[in-house]
Amino acid sequence: MVEKRRIAVITSGGDASGMNATIRAVTRYAIYKELEVYGFYEGYKGLIGNSFKVLDLSLVGGIIDRGGTFLYSARSERFRCSDGQKEAIESLKKNKIEGLIVIGGDGSFKGAHDLHKRGIQVVGIPATIDNDIPGTDYSIGFDSALNVIIDLISKIRDTAYSHDRIFVIEVMGRNSGLIAINTGLACGADFILVPERKVDLISIANDIKENRKDKRHTLIVVAEGAARASEVASSIKLLVGREVRISVLGHIQRGGSPSALDRILAAEFGRKAVDLLLANESDCMVGIKAMKIITRKFEDIFEMNKEIDQELFDLAHILST
Repeated sequence: MVEKRRIAVITSGGDASGMNATIRAVTRYAIYKELEVYGFYEGYKGLIGNSFKVLDLSLVGGIIDRGGTFLYSARSERFRCSDGQKEAIESLKKNKIEGLIVIGGDGSFKGAHDLHKRGIQVVGIPATIDNDIPGTDYSIGFDSALNVIIDLISKIRDTAYSHDRIFVIEVMGRNSGLIAINTGLACGADFILVPERKVDLISIANDIKENRKDKRHTLIVVAEGAARASEVASSIKLLVGREVRISVLGHIQRGGSPSALDRILAAEFGRKAVDLLLANESDCMVGIKAMKIITRKFEDIFEMNKEIDQELFDLAHILST
């Protein structure tokens, strides 16, 4: 009997809704292609510790609608050093694993790139709620996070309107304003603060005082990398002379059942990643551009920055007037 070719899958970095759906897609499609799938726990930490489970159809059944990742996720400082990477490679070789699929973000892909340079065949699947990975229009988890935030802001709006309040709502986005812009546009936020653009609280305060006197509520969406909600609220209160409430959404943005879009992307990305391994491709990421599944080399995306859409940013503020 011919021994089946073995591949491995890990989830790494921050969790994102749709990771479980991606693991399911990778596993089921790989089994269809007569491969054996090893799921390592806690990302690169699990590779170093040789902590894994052989995945089968039943193990990934019933997880398509679950948030988070049942393979868990962790950041490994040891993997950053040469000795940690050698231990991870030893685990892969010990288990006769020929290819690795990494589900995660930019930092996870840099780790994958390091493994490739040491002779390991590796393919990445972008999964981060920040959607800040260049080379792809969408990362798994982004759409789900937007839907969670939109639902929460809609609830905040009810209170803001009822009590004539100014609310500052802090969303994730340490280095990127993509979440803030998209949720702000979808929710009809009055102002959106992002790390890519200079924050002008005096201008915002003047606009609230002069142009929004008859408006019963004001919503300010701020990416965490642009400013802290508490600082924005304190400044606006001082400048406008009105009470300002804050809501820091925090990690609740990552949780919950994945959206239809993220489940579909999980299926398509998972299939493509397995096909790339079968074609002996490596050091690359699956992505989507103009609704087409594409492949980009890690080195290419490391040299790029994903910019915010200025037209979308402007449109959000035009529509808020």
